Amino acid sequence: MKSNSIMALAIALSSAVIAGIGLAAQDRFTVTVPDGLSFAEFRGYETWQFVAVSATDSGIKVIAANPAMIDAYRAGVPGNGRPFPEGSMIVKIEWAQQRSAESPYSVTVPGVLRSVSFIEKDSQRFPDTAGWAYVQFSYDAGSDTFRPSVSGTACGHACHTTVAAKDYIFTAYPVR
Repeated sequence: MKSNSIMALAIALSSAVIAGIGLAAQDRFTVTVPDGLSFAEFRGYETWQFVAVSATDSGIKVIAANPAMIDAYRAGVPGNGRPFPEGSMIVKIEWAQQRSAESPYSVTVPGVLRSVSFIEKDSQRFPDTAGWAYVQFSYDAGSDTFRPSVSGTACGHACHTTVAAKDYIFTAYPVR
């Protein structure tokens, strides 16, 4: 009788631990960069309209923007000399490249998610970086979690100064 009780307790504890692991899955919207932006500030980014795609030697990126930034792009910003409006947001989602196993011809497709990066324009909050804040979250596929890749909001500003004349944004809105 005693061994049955111990076995039942062991099974109950194992079930509770397994259930707890399932319940403890990361909510990406709770992740925040130290002294920076939180993932939650960009809630809904998955449905933003794409601006463009880009590729590196090993990665594929899709760049999408919130409606305020898309409207500005359509109005000719930054080519018309005007800046992007306050509240503009852009996301860059990067995957490792892989060859499609299904396609009958050679095509490269997204593989494992690598990172999600955001840029936000808020001149009141980020006056030292021309009004822009930058953040990147690395993705760990093994644990299905995100972690900040940087601290603070100025991490991308030095690179983006090379496109200051384009209001600090590299990605153009190509003809469709």
